[in-house]
Amino acid sequence: MKFEEFQEVLRSVIGPDIEDMWVERFFNEVDISCSGQIKWQQLCSYLLLEYTERQRASIPIAALLDTPPQITHCLDNKREPTVRLVAVSFPPPLRYVSVSKGGQITVWNSSLHILKTFRLAGDPAEEVASTRRFRGWTTDAVYMENFHRVAVATDCRDLHFLNVSSTNVLEDLHLFGFSSIPTALCYWHDAQRREEPPLLLLGDEKGGVHLMWFLNRSKDLFKNSSSKDKGPQRIFLPDLGEHSSDVSYRHFPDVHQNPINRIMFQSNVIMTSSESDATSVVFMNVSMEQKPYIWKVEQGAKCFDYSASLQLMVTGGGDRTVRLWTRYVTSSPVATLPGHGATVLDVAIYQAVGQIFSYSRDAELKVWDISTHHCLKSLRLHFPCLQPGRIPEHGNFPLLLLCPPLPEETQPHLVVACKDYLAVLGLSETRRGSGGWLTDGEKAQMGVKSLSCALYNPTLREVAAGHADSSVSLWDVATGRRRLHIFNAHGEVEITCMTLDSSHRRLITGARNGTVKVWSLLNGLNLHQLEPVSDSEVSGLACLRGSKVLAVGWSQRIAQYDVTHAKDLKVKADMSWKSRGVHRSDMSAVRSCSALGVVATASYDGEIVIWRLDAQGPLVHLRRDTVEQEAQPVDSLLFLQHRAENKQLRTRGVLVSSQAGWLSFWSVTGENHSYGQFYAPERSGQRVRCLSSDPPGNTLLVSGSTSGWVQIWDISCYALDIREACGRPPVLQSWKAHDGPLACVEVLDVSEKLFVFTASVDGSAGLWTKNGIRVGVFGQQVMWSLSDPTTNGR
Repeated sequence: MKFEEFQEVLRSVIGPDIEDMWVERFFNEVDISCSGQIKWQQLCSYLLLEYTERQRASIPIAALLDTPPQITHCLDNKREPTVRLVAVSFPPPLRYVSVSKGGQITVWNSSLHILKTFRLAGDPAEEVASTRRFRGWTTDAVYMENFHRVAVATDCRDLHFLNVSSTNVLEDLHLFGFSSIPTALCYWHDAQRREEPPLLLLGDEKGGVHLMWFLNRSKDLFKNSSSKDKGPQRIFLPDLGEHSSDVSYRHFPDVHQNPINRIMFQSNVIMTSSESDATSVVFMNVSMEQKPYIWKVEQGAKCFDYSASLQLMVTGGGDRTVRLWTRYVTSSPVATLPGHGATVLDVAIYQAVGQIFSYSRDAELKVWDISTHHCLKSLRLHFPCLQPGRIPEHGNFPLLLLCPPLPEETQPHLVVACKDYLAVLGLSETRRGSGGWLTDGEKAQMGVKSLSCALYNPTLREVAAGHADSSVSLWDVATGRRRLHIFNAHGEVEITCMTLDSSHRRLITGARNGTVKVWSLLNGLNLHQLEPVSDSEVSGLACLRGSKVLAVGWSQRIAQYDVTHAKDLKVKADMSWKSRGVHRSDMSAVRSCSALGVVATASYDGEIVIWRLDAQGPLVHLRRDTVEQEAQPVDSLLFLQHRAENKQLRTRGVLVSSQAGWLSFWSVTGENHSYGQFYAPERSGQRVRCLSSDPPGNTLLVSGSTSGWVQIWDISCYALDIREACGRPPVLQSWKAHDGPLACVEVLDVSEKLFVFTASVDGSAGLWTKNGIRVGVFGQQVMWSLSDPTTNGR
């Protein structure tokens, strides 16, 4: 059916109030062959692909940043696994304390460099002091922040309290004589309510829970001993009654049938887990006035985590499955997430981004989305201690998640312990969309890959951008909604330039390794791969009439490709252009002007060459007169198409070039070529990276600088008379659009209104009115509507 018939069908289905602009764009998207007609099969294929893309786009990116983990070897562990790693924030800066299975204590700085080492004290009953080394195994450790101590539990049925208030580590307290081995620790205190005493919780090997409230938080943990013996103060647990003014002790026996492996405390609720089928996880009130909540999991729970604000509990265990549970429903999980190949050792809820980390015995880390239950990422951590066919030894608590609030200059991260190695993985601080652009405030936190090029598609009314991580983003200008995201367009190689074919239905991208590819803007499929001239960077692409593509770059030659009727994936390069040896430096830009039948290329030595399309040879050489000793590269070229189509104006300044911040106007067919120049940026030492002009009149010139500023110039009368081409044209508007250098500025004519699209190398992109009022940032949560005056800044 043709457009008119298609429009009537849509109105009969959707309603008569449907916008003509939306129908036209919809029709153009479906009519990928540009025949002016669409078939039902095309429409069905489009709707299926659109639904699939929207579903995929709704899945966020894993919070793990795409940076290799920092792996550190704990040499002082002597090949024993790290049982627990805790973060110590006082005194600043951030430090870590690791506890090995054999009792080795190591203090690290935030970069995992060793500051101090210490070993737990041995049995003081031994007669020879030199033989008093610790002979047991540690089971857990916890940081008691307001007392500046780390409590370490061991299988000797005791607790060692280490003072970490300075860079030195000192064991000053030793609590011994527990009836069973403490296997899990938790510490809680309310910094806002100082009347609430801090609480230390212990879970033991017999399934019991021990509680110790410290009543004098302004003093020490226990009453000071009058003994003058050297070494830590030793307190026998049955004698704890002598410290009743400082400590309140309570014991709940037989909470579980198996040893407790995790213990937490929130809102007067004690949360514990074990590998018991009958009492896998237990939530009980500290007052025991309410009946406890008991979750039963086959093979029990090896680990769990709980978020009070989400009312969500996550468990993992020997059945290699992660389960999600609600707070008050114990009968069945909300979701069951299989996928691990070994026992799940630890889980952690990253509430800020709505994701879950799970880690298994085979050193595999998985990231799950809470809302969709999708596995966003699986990462096999390549610890040097891993050996084929062998399961590495782990401590009981391999994960440490550090999330906001954090000390200054500290980013969220995850630390994973495997045997005597530690791996640090960077995390994003907020939820990441599926490859979208972010606001200036978010981009640094989330590690957004820099943006290298962008353009506007007037037919489909969308913008496209190429990123350093070799991905391409497509966004709807009218709403800011992401339409398509292409991952790994050129493998892992940065995309350097892009252009549209003559139908505006296909996107051509060039990369730093010399490859050029053609993509369908309907479904993101790679239609063609163009034969590279060399393995050097492609810096510019231009499309001629008939969808012939020109590629220039560091090869210093012009390659032509005919993709009009190409059916094969591979398209050979046509090297018929007489370009060998013309440019003596690498090419930096290319632009075509069909009205004049010419192509302009520029190079890094400041030379501009005008080529005839019919002869495929050089016509004119242009170079700006400079006082600099070293030639500056030409950053951008722009043909003023309206002037080129006007017979009276085509001999005037029709080509604009940008070089070291200077904008030069050139005539390419008249007797005189230079029609004036001016320095555009407000400050010296800056450059203009991108140029654009308003369609179709070319009365405005928009420039974008390396300082992130946009300037709009009135060039309606500029460079038309060689005798008057001096000074700067009037500046109509000027504003700072981004923090980083601009990679693209384009003037958009949407529904007879002018807008300015900007994109920065810092990874952000935005839409503005011609008066400099921001419409929105692509990737923001709230979409806009250009047809609504309240949302477009007018």
